[in-house]
Amino acid sequence: MNSPSSESGSAPAATVVANGRAVTIALPCTLELFLTAQSLLPRSVVVELNGEAIAPSEFAQRALKEGDRMEIVRIVAGG
Repeated sequence: MNSPSSESGSAPAATVVANGRAVTIALPCTLELFLTAQSLLPRSVVVELNGEAIAPSEFAQRALKEGDRMEIVRIVAGG
């Protein structure tokens, strides 16, 4: 998984867990920025953050912090 990061390298970092995998992120980082850095379209996934389902309308405002745990599921249309 890719991690959002600062080009200057001076941003504080945190480790979060996404689908069981530890990912280091640069802070501050919103859920929307994290998803975009993972090459995921925010409107194409369902996210549970620390056991709470997060509405897509909240992704841009929800800040991630050290130790956050996410389950991310891609929405797939089909018949």
